[in-house]
Amino acid sequence: MIEIADTQIGNIGGQPYWRWYGFTSRVEWCACFVSWCADRLGYIDAGALPLFSACEDGIRWFKERGRWRDGGYTPRPGDIIFFFDWEGDGVSDHVGIVERDEGETVRTIEGNSSDSVARRSYALNSVKITGYGLPVYNAR
Repeated sequence: MIEIADTQIGNIGGQPYWRWYGFTSRVEWCACFVSWCADRLGYIDAGALPLFSACEDGIRWFKERGRWRDGGYTPRPGDIIFFFDWEGDGVSDHVGIVERDEGETVRTIEGNSSDSVARRSYALNSVKITGYGLPVYNAR
């Protein structure tokens, strides 16, 4: 996942991801990007990750399968990171892929981060992080 996501760094506007998903015009595309990466590797068909365009749908999928960890968990590369609600409506608004954990910092690759695919970093204990989905490829 990380290798595929890395090849997309710098894409602006997200058209390849939201069009692939089936949208005919631009949408908030962070989840489409994660799904697109997973699809390239066959992980959606294999049941390792969900096909989702809304963060809440991804969270629900991981929780239903017992593959969810709340914020405070120490993530591993390839985990899916979900962020708290930016708009105050009780809905998770953003998702990305964990690239690596550096002790007190988690590094990510995210789609639709300032309308591009970009690397970001957060304090591991950041209140912005709601939790993590653990794809099947990350056996624990």
